[in-house]
Amino acid sequence: MTVSGSVFRLGRRLRLIGLFKSLTPNTNSTICPHYLHATSSFLPPNHNVFSSYASPFSIGQKRSMFIQTQATPNPGSLMFHPGKPVMDVGSADFPNPRSAMNSPLAKSLFAIDGITRVFFGSDFVTVTKSEDASWEFLKPEIFAAIMDFYSSGEPRFLDSQAVASMDTAIRDDDSEIVAMIKELLETRIRPAVQDDGGDIVYCGFDPDTGIVKLKMQGACSGCPSSSVTLKSGIENMLMHYVPEVKGVEQELDAEDEEAALSGQVE
Repeated sequence: MTVSGSVFRLGRRLRLIGLFKSLTPNTNSTICPHYLHATSSFLPPNHNVFSSYASPFSIGQKRSMFIQTQATPNPGSLMFHPGKPVMDVGSADFPNPRSAMNSPLAKSLFAIDGITRVFFGSDFVTVTKSEDASWEFLKPEIFAAIMDFYSSGEPRFLDSQAVASMDTAIRDDDSEIVAMIKELLETRIRPAVQDDGGDIVYCGFDPDTGIVKLKMQGACSGCPSSSVTLKSGIENMLMHYVPEVKGVEQELDAEDEEAALSGQVE
């Protein structure tokens, strides 16, 4: 790395931080509780409100972008709206840097110190940070990473065959109960959860116990109120419309299990 290159990158970072501080309004807004009611309307009025804005950045020749940020019920996660498509179909969750090797954008976000999880929705990127990291310093880095990706012309995924898992696609061998569960998840539950910067994945149904297995992703993964979402919202709705459902349980990946265990120890 040359001295001139280092000076350029340092100057670029300082300009980004200065521009962000001068243009971004106060983000200390009230976040509505992540609570889903067993009705057709999951969320309280005005829940999906942008809490902060990133004004257009112009760096280099013909590079400008307007990126909006939106608070989520998880204080450790923020949604970034680049104004461009992020996923053509479904969603993609990256719980660790290893899982991001197929995505140039996710890989560059994990390169930022303090980023612990990345999630792609249809038109947004949800970024989760560590507890000791500060959004004040992370936001300019995230803005720069998103801008660099969209100006580079790189594909969103290196493997063109890699697509989001269609967990709620109804298959020929699905029972009527499973088909009803998948339809409710896809049409009534998933849109509300995605509004909070996350997603929910169907993992299975046990007809003997009546338990539906679900996995929370994005901002909903590790959210302090995710258990309320599952029990008071999703579980109630599924049990209301599908009497065969007796309960909902969360499926945890390795990272979530470690976080849960560490929380119990503390």
